[in-house]
Amino acid sequence: MQRRRFTTEFKYKVVQEAQEVGSAVQVAKRYEITANLIYRWKKELQLSTWKHAESDSKRAESYIPSAKEFLDLEKENVKLKEILGDKDLEIAVLRDLVKKGNPAYRTKWK
Repeated sequence: MQRRRFTTEFKYKVVQEAQEVGSAVQVAKRYEITANLIYRWKKELQLSTWKHAESDSKRAESYIPSAKEFLDLEKENVKLKEILGDKDLEIAVLRDLVKKGNPAYRTKWK
């Protein structure tokens, strides 16, 4: 037995009819398909429309900072980069001291 293939329009029509009638079983019998197939189509159609809605909402809610906010963010970014550079330098110096075995911390045991 070959699998039947259904168009998107047909799936949409069947799902709409099942929602209007209120019984997927009745609609499934009318079209000689299983009710589970209608439920699966309903879920697939909802997920596909939700994906489109999410992408549209992301475009509408994009944030564009004002010139003053942009300058403030750039200044903050520069400060944070300086702090990060200082911390990297401090870590490098401490690692170097550990490798060399700092003589100031050596104690002679007799």
